[in-house]
Amino acid sequence: MRRKLLLLLETGLVLAGLLLGASAWKIHSALEQPLNIPQEQLLDVPKGSTPTRTFLELETDGVIKDAFWLRVYWRFNLAGTPIHSGEYRMQPGMTVNGLIDSWKRGDVVQYSLTLVEGWTFHQVRAALAKDEKLEQTLNGLSDSDVMAKIGHKGLFPEGRFFPDTYRFVRGMSDAELLKKAFDRLDEVLAKEWAQRSADVPYKEPYQALIMASLVEKETGVPQERGQIAGVFVRRMALGMQLQTDPTVIYGLGDRYTGKLTRAHLKEPTPYNTYVIPGLPPTPIAMVGREAIHAALNPVEGSSLYFVARGDGSHVFSDDLDAHNNAVREYQLKRRADYRSSPAPAPAPAADEAIPAASPNTAPDALPQVPTQEPAPAPEPDAAAPQSTQ
Repeated sequence: MRRKLLLLLETGLVLAGLLLGASAWKIHSALEQPLNIPQEQLLDVPKGSTPTRTFLELETDGVIKDAFWLRVYWRFNLAGTPIHSGEYRMQPGMTVNGLIDSWKRGDVVQYSLTLVEGWTFHQVRAALAKDEKLEQTLNGLSDSDVMAKIGHKGLFPEGRFFPDTYRFVRGMSDAELLKKAFDRLDEVLAKEWAQRSADVPYKEPYQALIMASLVEKETGVPQERGQIAGVFVRRMALGMQLQTDPTVIYGLGDRYTGKLTRAHLKEPTPYNTYVIPGLPPTPIAMVGREAIHAALNPVEGSSLYFVARGDGSHVFSDDLDAHNNAVREYQLKRRADYRSSPAPAPAPAADEAIPAASPNTAPDALPQVPTQEPAPAPEPDAAAPQSTQ
């Protein structure tokens, strides 16, 4: 009886060993099998996917075999290891083991979206809405609803996002990318504010951001940013109006058709710096780090005026007579390709329109900007720092 029990035990152990050996061989074969694909393909792994579900879908599509053994392998070797959502490249000759390695590394395909200096929030939203690889969650929302969705309820959106190239994976939402751009702007602005010149006239970083947006829209030659900021700061110190065309254009909104008139310069909008004193109530565009730095570190000097040459650069003048001479030379005899400020960023095409309208410029819809320190009254003949368009 005892010998029979020992024999049965030995037989069981042999069978178990054979079973384990066969299982190990099946798992090894399943892992080393090449993917059955004729050319490179992308495997989309949505949020919440599990290895079991993914293996079964690949088997159903004929890409792999033996999904059961692959599930056994994962359960006993990689239990608790998440599979990162996104897209994975599957190439001819790649084995299942190679694909699993890419899952473990989270080696997902990345895409990029570039937000450009000088863009308005309307243009930012159009670019987000156009990207098919982003999950669209903002369509149909007002600008204020968008800000609430990204966790900044009550903030006016213009100029609050940092222009840069942002990388993302399929399945990331437009709101998530927008929040990254918001946080990045906050980070850059805080660092530049900490390194500002001692005598800049701003009471808070937001005022510097507004000034930076004027510098951004006025600068065609990067090395002139500090000089242009210097002109604006000196004019503020003397109580002179900033009188910069981009603010008038922004205040006109959709009514601007490419040409400014004298009537536009006199029209009382909250942004028209030919009418209002000091800074406009909000930024008028997105700004890069260089424009922020210039606004916080304006170049010292005595110039109070500038006029564009037509090639993106400017002539700076200390007094009105010199400025008027520059205007006559560069504006009244302008070339066909003349431009008095940077070439505008491309506007969204008609078929890229988004539900949200351009920013509401009604005074009660705008954030309040702390008033600047009192300054002397402007000279009665003070002219604009730049030319009219």
